[in-house]
Amino acid sequence: MQFEEIGNMSGKTLMLLPGTCCDWQTNFGTVISELAEKYHLICVNYDGFDGSDDIFPDMITVTEKIENYIRENHYGRLDGAIGSSLGSSFVGQLVMRKNVHIDNAIFGSPDLDQSGKVAAKLQSMLVVPLLTSFTKSEKKRNKTKEKLKSFFLMNDETAEKFMSCFSKFNPESIKNEYYTDLLTHLEDDIEVEHTRAHFIYANKMGEKYLKRYKKYFHDPDIREFDMQHEQWLFGEKEYSEPVLKAIDEFMDVAV
Repeated sequence: MQFEEIGNMSGKTLMLLPGTCCDWQTNFGTVISELAEKYHLICVNYDGFDGSDDIFPDMITVTEKIENYIRENHYGRLDGAIGSSLGSSFVGQLVMRKNVHIDNAIFGSPDLDQSGKVAAKLQSMLVVPLLTSFTKSEKKRNKTKEKLKSFFLMNDETAEKFMSCFSKFNPESIKNEYYTDLLTHLEDDIEVEHTRAHFIYANKMGEKYLKRYKKYFHDPDIREFDMQHEQWLFGEKEYSEPVLKAIDEFMDVAV
């Protein structure tokens, strides 16, 4: 595991938790400078995605490591934590387990998919080989890059950075991360005193995800944005600026 603390060290603490098959440098790379101006950032790379030879074990083991770090280095409390996609599963677990306290739990347009073991295994058998095959040939690489650019409006540089994640990490880590995320369930109607759950809702994902947010968390603060899944992290200011403003509002920091 890798924890790197950067930014405005006198600002409020904000932990950044990246999504599937990603490190924080890639996942938050387009917005890190803006966040670092205001926040004391705690940037996390999980086992298997931290440049080491370790393999990602499972979601709960990694959650426990994150909890230990918060207890040992921040007295068991953070002003905020934001999860990108799968990273939101960690945010949800940190809140639900109550081993540490987070004032503002921020969920970046997550799927929050959950399933049983059989369904999780079948999904992993289908999805993980697809993820790890994107860059195995120049033809596939170019095709994937064009899809990312057209669907998410990424530029060449950003598309290349995200595609590199599919090839630089061990497939075993990717499989374990994807599979155990599906098996790491949240309770319904989670409510923790002095914690507010905030959701960045990308409405182009569809309303079924909005229903999940309301199912798992009691009275969540949901902000709707006209964008695709995590599109605010792909380099276009028209998407990133409104979301960054919302994060400041969630964290009660002057805009």
